[in-house]
Amino acid sequence: MFYKASHQVYRVRAFDQFDWLEHGFGTRRSENFWPADRVATLHQVHSDIVMRAGGSSGRIGDGDALIENTPGRLVGVKTADCIPLLLLDPGNRAVAAVHAGWRGTVSRIARKTVKHLEENFSSRAEDLHVAIGPGIGKCCYEVGADVACQFREYDQALSDLAHSAHLDLAEINRKQLIESGVPSEKIYVAGLCTLCHPDDFHSYRRDRDHAGRMLSVIGLR
Repeated sequence: MFYKASHQVYRVRAFDQFDWLEHGFGTRRSENFWPADRVATLHQVHSDIVMRAGGSSGRIGDGDALIENTPGRLVGVKTADCIPLLLLDPGNRAVAAVHAGWRGTVSRIARKTVKHLEENFSSRAEDLHVAIGPGIGKCCYEVGADVACQFREYDQALSDLAHSAHLDLAEINRKQLIESGVPSEKIYVAGLCTLCHPDDFHSYRRDRDHAGRMLSVIGLR
């Protein structure tokens, strides 16, 4: 499903069928793989704000998800434990990149991104393909009760401990996409924990202030 391509970028086989699409989940060795003048990014603020890139590049505002349909342009998000999501509407040739930390996930940023694709590009949730990239796994993502209590409706994505819990952010985002109407068979999950794989990924929980960021992008060639 996911594989490591040249330049240490992870790609999704299901996306490779579209020869007009460019995409990839970055690693700690792929920082400068995509030309900066082609990639639109955001000042990420752990929000539910979705913006339309509109052919722009560089940092275009505050938010945590970007949508785009301009050929030759890419949208990207930076992560170092949070979950990157890449969304694709093949029929309308529209894409989105999402940064989903726990706050964005509580605010259902993935669902709101689906809605923005529907409103801006006439996308339909049932036609979307979504790749959920590397992020901190349930194995390592321990949170306090104040965070865990906000995810009680997703009990299967929580493992309770005495005074804390382990949270599966990727699984919660997958469930929220299904709630939005995205077919489960069109959601592809990397299942790669950033904290567990130091050779491949930056991790804020592991490296703290020394942690870098990985750029994940999607766009039309």
